Amino acid sequence: MDLRKLQRVVVDALEDIKAQDIAVFDTAHISDVFDRVVMATATSNRQTRALAKNVHDKAKEAGFEVLSIEGEDTGEWVLVDLGDVVVHLMQPAIREYYHLEEIWGDKKVRVKLNPHSLSKPQPGIDYFPQNNAYPSLAS
Repeated sequence: MDLRKLQRVVVDALEDIKAQDIAVFDTAHISDVFDRVVMATATSNRQTRALAKNVHDKAKEAGFEVLSIEGEDTGEWVLVDLGDVVVHLMQPAIREYYHLEEIWGDKKVRVKLNPHSLSKPQPGIDYFPQNNAYPSLAS
């Protein structure tokens, strides 16, 4: 299984549906069950469900297995289990309350994100790297 490819598929699927505050954490050193935790914020129940469906569909299309999806009934916090990658999709109040970054966030993985994926600029992130993956955004 190509972990980097799955990670990219997940991030791209989240960006397709305009997820905010996307963060990827390396958890291999603290969990034998999965290697990455991806977190993203959605603005509504409908968006969390749409994000989960898109992650599911894009992972399947890329040949990855989706083990389960939990929380779709309420849509406040939806978890997509892709085996080596676990995706948490939360509304802002839920994400702020549970603050999972404190549990999983000691090893953040640098990934290229579209600027719209962040509700506020994050320190240390180069939004327009030299080999710009999003040339239409450079000005």
